[in-house]
Amino acid sequence: MSYLLNALAMLIELAFDAVVTLLLLRVLAEACRADFNNPLSQFVYRYTNPVLAPIRRVLPNWRRINLAALLLAWLAMLLKRLLLFALLGVMPHPAGLALLALAELLDFVLLFYIVLIFGWSLLSMFAVDRRQPLLRLAGSIVAPLLRPLDGKLVAGQIDFAPMAVMIVLLLGRLLIAAPLLDLGARLAMGS
Repeated sequence: MSYLLNALAMLIELAFDAVVTLLLLRVLAEACRADFNNPLSQFVYRYTNPVLAPIRRVLPNWRRINLAALLLAWLAMLLKRLLLFALLGVMPHPAGLALLALAELLDFVLLFYIVLIFGWSLLSMFAVDRRQPLLRLAGSIVAPLLRPLDGKLVAGQIDFAPMAVMIVLLLGRLLIAAPLLDLGARLAMGS
């Protein structure tokens, strides 16, 4: 691939990953019942609601999971993959492309949680204002994953629960997402 195509591929990935991040934040904030008065929650709601409102009439939430946002995130991954294949001049097999997009979304969610937990635990070690919007939103999103280990992996004054959860998420990327990505890529290429 030429340098220009590499740059274009990078821009495509950045644009679609930004959209998926916004949609994923919407799903997780709703699922975790994040504080709606948080300015970041309002930002996410304001910029995702015009697209999600018509779809939610047809595809309502399941419990607290926003299925419309998940569907749009998967479709964004699908379109991103299709554009990247088009840059290579390859027409992928539809079933492989669908599985590849699903696997990529799963990998993205796992990586998103790893980065979020790492950043949240790093910020919590410093004397930052607990009312800071980013810390409040991140704390409400990571709390359901950390709750089962709450107070169980403490040594001295250090809580190792975030590290244990990050290791489990990394194992999920290696043992679940990576094989699905490989299978999806093989099916998309028709082999």
